[in-house]
Amino acid sequence: MRLSYSLALTGIAVAAPATVTTAATIDLTVTIPQLKVAEYHKPYVAIFVEQPGGTVAPKTLAVWYDLGKRNNAGTKWVNEMRTWWRKGGRTMKLPADGISGATHAPGPAKVTLNTGDLPVGKYDLVVEASREGGGREVVRLPINLAGGTAKAAGTNELGAVTAVVKK
Repeated sequence: MRLSYSLALTGIAVAAPATVTTAATIDLTVTIPQLKVAEYHKPYVAIFVEQPGGTVAPKTLAVWYDLGKRNNAGTKWVNEMRTWWRKGGRTMKLPADGISGATHAPGPAKVTLNTGDLPVGKYDLVVEASREGGGREVVRLPINLAGGTAKAAGTNELGAVTAVVKK
């Protein structure tokens, strides 16, 4: 936990707003639907948090892409997750330790994410998926890093998405 404050030595105390930072974890379940297409490819997925309205740069929590390709060739298509790419993905060096992961097969994918040094408050948890030969989809869940549960669902590239925030 990090607290910030100021104190005037003139005998008059001036209070500054305290910023409370605490590492929260998010138990996230993302359901990848099985699509009935001739050639199925697992989707690339970016998971990040941003302040509502997107006024501050987002924090990337996970990026799932084809890690198995030689010479890091799987990164060639990460820019197809356009929302994440434009808001900060293009500046990341992949693979990123603790963030990069392999794509997931159809079904529920469960992962625990650490929010790091983000201050307690309200954020949007954004899950974006893009699939070769398919479409792309963005699902937003309003979350509070003080704790709680949020649920949403995609319509094509993503199924049900559930986030349980623990302080």
